[in-house]
Amino acid sequence: MKLIIQIPCYNEEATLPVTLAHLPREVPGIDVVEYLVVDDGSTDRTAEVARELGVHHIVRHRRNRGLARTFITGLEAALEAGADIIVNTDADNQYPGEEIPRLVQPILEGRADIVIGDRQVMRHPYFSPLKRRLQRLGSDMVARAAGFPIPDATSGFRALSRDAALRTIVVSSYSYTLETLIQAGSQRLAVVSVPIGVNEVTRPSRLMRSIGHFLLNSGATIIRAYTMYRPLRVFTVLSLWITALGVLLGLRYFYFFITAHGVGHVQSLIVMAVLLIIGLQTFLIGLVADLVSFNRKILEEVTYRLRRLEMERDGEEDAHDA
Repeated sequence: MKLIIQIPCYNEEATLPVTLAHLPREVPGIDVVEYLVVDDGSTDRTAEVARELGVHHIVRHRRNRGLARTFITGLEAALEAGADIIVNTDADNQYPGEEIPRLVQPILEGRADIVIGDRQVMRHPYFSPLKRRLQRLGSDMVARAAGFPIPDATSGFRALSRDAALRTIVVSSYSYTLETLIQAGSQRLAVVSVPIGVNEVTRPSRLMRSIGHFLLNSGATIIRAYTMYRPLRVFTVLSLWITALGVLLGLRYFYFFITAHGVGHVQSLIVMAVLLIIGLQTFLIGLVADLVSFNRKILEEVTYRLRRLEMERDGEEDAHDA
């Protein structure tokens, strides 16, 4: 059983040594523990520092491609390196390395495909009251979209089984944390949360530049991912709201038509007709989107099977060469 701990990095030469120093060398139930650093186009000595500190695997992007792409690059590299379990942690050392054995335990016990480190955001010592409430609200929204409880949806401290990693596809360029949970719910993967502590903040978050920036990007990611996996539900609700508004305007017209002795507000009748047509078109768009979503699920399953076959073939070739 091999565990690979991956660390996405961008200009982390100062914090990476501290993060690596706290990672476990041994984990109960794991035969081999290795580290993987994904350098996302750093302009400092991040990759050199990782190499000097004995990191087993180093992957570099030629230019900065963002956290979501870096996360996927790490998963692909870890799978190619033969990982049975992959743990993702941040290079700023906000997540305690000593929590990793607890994080992987549900996977070792066969209870989970994905495990999320729950920072217990409502009691997070380094979050402001506003940020705590926003994190809780965002987690509740993702939980509704995914279909299972998620106390800390934005936590990047998570463990994935090999099978879950093979199934993971990220479209968003902002972050992987929210989209992958909604995707896991669509794929009926077992997701478990484990309460963890947090370390002292070493630098400001690069993902959350401001409250407005965080809300805009996180909201867009949730809406896009939910619409991608539940299009019929989204468009049906939208269609019903538009149709209901049209019906209300129609009732308004008939009310005035009756009470004013045959004189109604014709503009209400016109707008009603337009809204009813738009509502019907929105529902039809939802049906088409649902068919596209079904096709996407087929493609995801095909991609998963191809990835698994490639990994098995590579493993057989390595065994043959040995």
